Amino acid sequence: PTALAAPAGVERVSVETGRQMRDAVFAALPAEIAVMTAAVADWRIADPATDKIKKRPGGTPPELRLLPNPDILAELSAPGPDRPRLVIGFAAETSKVGENARDKLARKGCDWLVANDVSGDVMGGADNAIELLTPQGSEHWSRRSKEAIATMLAGRIATALGPRTPGPQK
Repeated sequence: PTALAAPAGVERVSVETGRQMRDAVFAALPAEIAVMTAAVADWRIADPATDKIKKRPGGTPPELRLLPNPDILAELSAPGPDRPRLVIGFAAETSKVGENARDKLARKGCDWLVANDVSGDVMGGADNAIELLTPQGSEHWSRRSKEAIATMLAGRIATALGPRTPGPQK
């Protein structure tokens, strides 16, 4: 959860664990588009401590057993009746950005992947540069404001989905 207010018109579902996020994503289906910007840690603690873990005699660290978190992007991207028409994943990489992103696009099965290099000063900053990958290839978007990147991505999504067919008025 965050202390930040949700923007006007946005419904925020607060979660604390990867499993809760997975449940919230699938509860929101059906959807035409899934833009999967939030990353869940790959691993979770198998047996979370309820109290502070104290130092042991001799200073040996505690043993922490890890379990995999759900792979929400891969699960959502899998073929099925509730799969969104367009699933967009994100990859925050620290090295071999293009190579790792192409691998992730293939492994996860999403339609597009937005990759960026987070080894520099992009976290918390106002600017970013990305690589947009699709099964047809990739496109580099040079450093600009994150708002400009979001606007460009929204335009690309609108173009990909095409014009809406008017439905019955409610």
